[in-house]
Amino acid sequence: MTRTLVRELADSVSQSVTVSGWVHSRRDHGGLIFIDLRDHTGIIQLVIQPEKAAAFDYAGQLRDEFVISVTGNVKERDESLKNPNIATGDIELVVETMRILNRSEALPIPIHSDTTQASEELRLKYRYLDLRRSKMQQTLKQRAAYYKVLRDYMEANEFTEVTTPILANSSPEGARDFLVPSRVHPGKFYALPQAPQQFKQLLMVGGISRYYQIATCFRDEDPRADRLYGDFYQLDLEMSFVEDGETVRQTMEPLIKNLVTDFAHKTLVTDDIPRIPYQEAMDRFGSDKPDLRFGMELINLSDALAGTGFGVFANTISGGGVVKALCVEGGASLSRSQIDHYTAIAKSEGAGGLAYIIIENGEVKSPIAKFLSSEELSTIQSRTGAKDGDAIFFGADKREIVNKVLGRLRSEFADHFNLKDPNKVALAWVIDFPFYEWDDGAKKIDFGHNPFSMPKGGVEALRTDDKLAIVADQYDMVMNGYEICSGAVRNHNPEVMYEAFGALGYDTQYVDAKFGALINAFKFGAPPHAGCAFGVDRIFMVLTNETNIREVVAFPKNGSGIDPMMDSPSAVDEDQLRDLSITFTD
Repeated sequence: MTRTLVRELADSVSQSVTVSGWVHSRRDHGGLIFIDLRDHTGIIQLVIQPEKAAAFDYAGQLRDEFVISVTGNVKERDESLKNPNIATGDIELVVETMRILNRSEALPIPIHSDTTQASEELRLKYRYLDLRRSKMQQTLKQRAAYYKVLRDYMEANEFTEVTTPILANSSPEGARDFLVPSRVHPGKFYALPQAPQQFKQLLMVGGISRYYQIATCFRDEDPRADRLYGDFYQLDLEMSFVEDGETVRQTMEPLIKNLVTDFAHKTLVTDDIPRIPYQEAMDRFGSDKPDLRFGMELINLSDALAGTGFGVFANTISGGGVVKALCVEGGASLSRSQIDHYTAIAKSEGAGGLAYIIIENGEVKSPIAKFLSSEELSTIQSRTGAKDGDAIFFGADKREIVNKVLGRLRSEFADHFNLKDPNKVALAWVIDFPFYEWDDGAKKIDFGHNPFSMPKGGVEALRTDDKLAIVADQYDMVMNGYEICSGAVRNHNPEVMYEAFGALGYDTQYVDAKFGALINAFKFGAPPHAGCAFGVDRIFMVLTNETNIREVVAFPKNGSGIDPMMDSPSAVDEDQLRDLSITFTD
């Protein structure tokens, strides 16, 4: 008999059916045994009567998660026995015959509740069991539907799906590569692609008008709550004959809006997605991925406090630094210990301390108030919009440090005062990133993102003496404080590529050796092109109200980059290493 799914049983009353699945629970009522059987579509109550001796004997052996197949008749329950808590609560299956398809040992983790008490490490070790939980089942189904929305949109907008190689060459994408030694070519290595960057640009040269793929990318970066270790997925795309980033942004905005409103059923904070220059984002929000579900902007008070009697502020401003303020609505309710906690956070981001004033019952209370004139205090309140019951926190240092410190505190205060509404989504494009940035560790300038972007102004812009003032036609999309997309107008001119690397001290031979295929391709009629890549794991995490990205992936690594289920990474035997011409030395 053909297997019937649990969701189909409501249409099978008075019919004989065969159902297969897992034992969700078992209840022995003496004369009757009740089994809740679960398949991927739901749960049905089985009734096993003593008259069916073989089935009754089998039912007595059952434990949670045994795999069984039963044949019986679907019956409507008596009115008093109906269960409104499950979809099949009006019916039950009276069992005629039963087979045990496989047995189960006692489970190492609980799987019958979506609020499991098992640690993440244990859940990942037994991920195949964890995936049986209804929440994880629903997440994977949702993710499949999410992928369909992505593909349908891209196909409807005339993008062609093209898969690019996994075994590729090393490329400077900002993270460490995973290297794969070559057996056939001893001493040489493939690299797993951090992104299909060079390949998709070559597709543009090859005449593909619009390319996309849901690409697997590999980066050896430290994992965190919003970043998977090792491999992750992105919606990668490129468009030819595009000379400005706005074309890409306008092409892709409808997809992201649709995901927010129609797929996730959330509310957009603004229908028009703002474009915010990088430096403006840093100065207003202290972050290049600002959460715009709430205000709390950084207010520059340097001009108003330049002549203040408070030495810390005055000396900072005279030394070329800035004094900024962050007004926290309701901040007067913070206790001394809570303020100490936020002070520790500020220090962890590079601040020397955390000055503040509290406005309560019309009075200003603060350890620094006596150093500020009444006019200065009035200006501070006016400029920050502070009112009774609020608190104002200050940052005084170099602009970059102040932005970083207050940007972190802005997010922390928003968490404390519940300003991050999970039912709302705020989108923004951050544009005009620095082409180069200063690398403190190496004590030299380096690429801000990657070398494949076009500087605004072309090759002439690269010849300026102030390299840190060069702006790239790069753009990120941010969603509720997460970067979900990065893109750029691409450099399709060999002259610009040589000049961009030359500014960092690399000669043409280095560029040819690193990017020979790309450089050579650009010499044969390369069209202007631009594109971007959306982090599909991170977007899905936000849309499903998860705070840990490992919850939306079937088989993630743990927070240390280890797969406890498969025991990877692991040692390999000496024969394998010998085949790859690899030896270890002390």
